[in-house]
Amino acid sequence: MADTTSFPLPAVRRPLYRELYFQVLVAIALGIALGFFNPALAQTMKPLGDGFIKLIRMMIAPIIFTTVVTGIAGMGDMKKLGRVGVKALLYFEVVTTLALVIGLVIVTIVQPGAGINADPATLDAKSVAQYTTSGAALSTVDFFMNIIPDQLVSAFARGEILQILLVAIMFGLALATFENGKPVLDAFHYISHILFKMLGFIMYVAPLGAFGAMAFTIGRYGIKTLVQLGTLMLCFYATAALFVFVVLGAIARAHGFRVLKLLKYLKEELLIVLGTSTSEAALPSLMVKMEKLGCAKSVVGLVVPSGYSFNLDGTSIYLTIAALFVAQATNTHLTVAQEIQLLLVLMLTSKGAAAVAGGGFITLAATLSSLHTVPVAGITLLLGVDRFMSQMRSIVNLSGNAVATIVVAKWEHEFDSSKAAAVLPGDAVEVPELVANEE
Repeated sequence: MADTTSFPLPAVRRPLYRELYFQVLVAIALGIALGFFNPALAQTMKPLGDGFIKLIRMMIAPIIFTTVVTGIAGMGDMKKLGRVGVKALLYFEVVTTLALVIGLVIVTIVQPGAGINADPATLDAKSVAQYTTSGAALSTVDFFMNIIPDQLVSAFARGEILQILLVAIMFGLALATFENGKPVLDAFHYISHILFKMLGFIMYVAPLGAFGAMAFTIGRYGIKTLVQLGTLMLCFYATAALFVFVVLGAIARAHGFRVLKLLKYLKEELLIVLGTSTSEAALPSLMVKMEKLGCAKSVVGLVVPSGYSFNLDGTSIYLTIAALFVAQATNTHLTVAQEIQLLLVLMLTSKGAAAVAGGGFITLAATLSSLHTVPVAGITLLLGVDRFMSQMRSIVNLSGNAVATIVVAKWEHEFDSSKAAAVLPGDAVEVPELVANEE
């Protein structure tokens, strides 16, 4: 009799209402409705969103640490580790620079700020004082020095992604050279499985988190702000979509996969990001799904966490569009040389945008403060819609990091095409099975 154990059984399709992405989508719609019809009540829903994000952030440090340690210790090749890191950073720099240039070109053509005629002297600089103060301390040297934690445990206490990554890489390298390190490595594998199970429990409350965050956003800022600055919003959203489907789409095609199928596979993560306005909320589950897709654990462990600081495509697009919008709105003429200078500064400052809360806005303030060409007070014009723009920023950041992980894995020949072929054409793997991460 033929052995049929190697053939997968057909998946039983669950009812739509039990799918996580559907639950999150409904929650977002309900949050928008509550924010529109009862803004006061909607704003009290904020703890639901904040609580969910805190639960996710609680898991980021241990998941990154165990994933990187097991990936590097299992790899055992130090040269390969350096090669993966260099390739990832090279990819990040090229693609984020391209995102900056695209944003610059589109905002120059569309001119969303033209005709506003805002007088910098009359703008309320106090309302953005917290951002300009934080931005003043944001420098490239400080950013790189911040990668080194003051104490070994402080990286985990503060939840700094790059600090955790540095400690994990060093621990993994040490474990790889340790002769009797297999029991320790096995223990980390078991701990990793437990952490992913915990993540699965947390993901069950994702709809509540998305509902609370979206209700607060609409209740606090109102849909009317979208109408008032509609041209800017359309410009940014159109540019972001162009980048994802054309630029990332071309990169994906060149490496043998389709970005649309990838986005469908990541629909739960994208909707969670849409609801919470932060790509951090999907970081742990993105790492899991990239492994399920066929990317090697060592590649995922290096590319995804580092991409959250160095590969912020959506933030790069936002920074150029927002900076030139302020210049146009305040009738500040920039020469070609000044625009190029702005682009060069953003190439550096955009890499630190994830190091602080409200990173995109603070990085914008830091950039404008350092250039002294565009009035910093002009960013008050963005306060009403920044929250809505952060949703698209985060979605593009997540998409860009997913594509980057596959590309680097393919460059390293660490991509299992058979896994990808089994996952991408069908429905996304359900969360409880996904986070179990069973081998």
